[in-house]
Amino acid sequence: YWPEDTVTHEGIEITVVMVTQEDDYSLRSVCAMFTDCGEEQRRLQQYWYTSWPDQKTPDKAPPLLELVQEVERAREEAPPSSGPIIVHCSAGIGRTGCFIATSILCKQLRTEGVVDILKTTCQLRLDRGGMIQTCEQYQFVHHVLSLYEKQLSQTVEE
Repeated sequence: YWPEDTVTHEGIEITVVMVTQEDDYSLRSVCAMFTDCGEEQRRLQQYWYTSWPDQKTPDKAPPLLELVQEVERAREEAPPSSGPIIVHCSAGIGRTGCFIATSILCKQLRTEGVVDILKTTCQLRLDRGGMIQTCEQYQFVHHVLSLYEKQLSQTVEE
């Protein structure tokens, strides 16, 4: 899917600036130059969660929570003119749904102190059918939110 260094395709030159390998994901910083648009440049960051098997759940919850928090930090540090965060897996519904639900629910828990995982899942499924494909994935979202709630509680105690 991604070049190792530089590739040009249909007027877009994509250059990999840096790759950072973490235990469960890699971060690829990319520069895209649109030569057909007066050489406009865009910087992109791609997080690739490498330890999440298709239609299953990861072996452990902390790495997903860490990735959600890392993406949120990057979003907060990005300039206001930055584009949206795009999340996708092979089918765009299972792992994607889990990541998006976890991201929404972590923010909701942090700001409101309460979450409704079923309501959020139902809304995601209205937006895109099939989000969070399996019972195990739904339970995994519960597990990650439980872990996040414990983190928040420890932060408050300190």
